[in-house]
Amino acid sequence: MLLTQSIPLVEERISNACARAGRDRNEVQIIAVTKYVSLETTGLVLQHGLQHIGENRWQDAQAKWEAFGDQGTWHFIGHLQTNKVKDVVGKFAYIHSLDRLSLAKEIDKKAAALGITAQCFIQLNVSGEESKYGLPPEEFAGFIDAIRSREHIRVVGLMTMAPYEAEPEATRPVFRGLRELRDELNRNKVLGYEVPHLSMGMSNDFEVAIEEGATWIRLGSVLVGKE
Repeated sequence: MLLTQSIPLVEERISNACARAGRDRNEVQIIAVTKYVSLETTGLVLQHGLQHIGENRWQDAQAKWEAFGDQGTWHFIGHLQTNKVKDVVGKFAYIHSLDRLSLAKEIDKKAAALGITAQCFIQLNVSGEESKYGLPPEEFAGFIDAIRSREHIRVVGLMTMAPYEAEPEATRPVFRGLRELRDELNRNKVLGYEVPHLSMGMSNDFEVAIEEGATWIRLGSVLVGKE
């Protein structure tokens, strides 16, 4: 499907989901996941006004970032190896996959060297699937306590991936669980600042995620296709 066709269809679905949830459409941002598409298609995505680009691996993203890095806002949404932190911090405005203390230390160190603050989402494995990365929810409080002194990391949100379900409604408890963890974090004021965002929902289940409070949805096949 061409972007000229997919973008209006996705927009309509987002608007309808927001209406069902009584939310303002402007509360939800799209990350166009370009990991499966070419350099050329990534350029077209940006030309069509989708300014937030999501990539999973630096090896795959490098050529795209070098070509278009100043034309959009880049989100690192995949599992981040500590030895790749040097390539990602400073290039990607957001890291959606902070899930362990060793990674936090490397991000903080690199951000400090660059004189910047890394904007991070903590990834949580709400569903408990062994195949998924992310902190178990029961380790969340301890992790927050361990990283809150990291001066060059700002926790801007929480992220999760729901299991693929034939019926998207089945993902609702996962998204609701992430929202409840975010709300509890804010109530307890552990970090001393508000954590506003929820990065959740992909092509198969983004409408349910929006109904449960997603502020960033990560859309690949339904929006930009595959090549």
